[in-house]
Amino acid sequence: MTKFSVLGPLEYRSSGRPVNISGTLQRALLATMLAAEGNPVSVESLVIELWGESPPPRWENALQAHISRLRRRIDAVADDRPARLVVQHSGYHLQTDEDTVDAKVFMRELASARSLGSTDPRSAADKLRGALSLWRGKAFSLVTQGPLCRTVAQRYEAARLVALETLFDLELRSERHTDIIAMLSELVEEPSLNERFCEQLMIALYRSGQQALALSAYGRMRERLDNELGVEPTTTLRNLFNAILTQHPALRLGADHALLRA
Repeated sequence: MTKFSVLGPLEYRSSGRPVNISGTLQRALLATMLAAEGNPVSVESLVIELWGESPPPRWENALQAHISRLRRRIDAVADDRPARLVVQHSGYHLQTDEDTVDAKVFMRELASARSLGSTDPRSAADKLRGALSLWRGKAFSLVTQGPLCRTVAQRYEAARLVALETLFDLELRSERHTDIIAMLSELVEEPSLNERFCEQLMIALYRSGQQALALSAYGRMRERLDNELGVEPTTTLRNLFNAILTQHPALRLGADHALLRA
């Protein structure tokens, strides 16, 4: 089975074996085709993706040579569910099955989990954990990225953030708060200063009987926001801090903590 992986370093596998795509431009070309998500990519877009605003003097011949080489490589390792690089009037198109590209699987599972979450939070959380396990690093990493790849990579990274936030909310609703403390503790220390993760960590700690640590997590986030950005925590985070101090009923097991996000 053919598999393309872009949620991390670019990988191409056929029948379980890695397929080597050598050369910076060949890898950039494959990444661009995958970033297009099944849509044709025009010649003009390919030139910009591969060479930016400074294409070589005989770029037409160079582009055609790279496309032919990539097509031959794909055809040479074709298996029972092959990918095909084809030409259309509007550009070049990489044809793949729905389960061939990890990013397509991730986005599909994320949408499914969000839909399922209102009725079956545990199953939705399990589905999200499976989807998040597809990530191996930054999207399209170790590839020279043009504007299309950068834009799509940013969209995938934003979707990963949504998946994580949704997962932690589902786990809190499922009373599996202790299962997410370690992961949240790492995430709140990242440079992104994500206050939503801090909220979720505070609730998980509080429900685990660690009120002092929940308050301490707020204090660290407030100090970092002040030192690094010169801002105060959001109103939601401040309200959560006060709710923990007063042991608000919405923080109890089985309660809807979303009420505190007014």
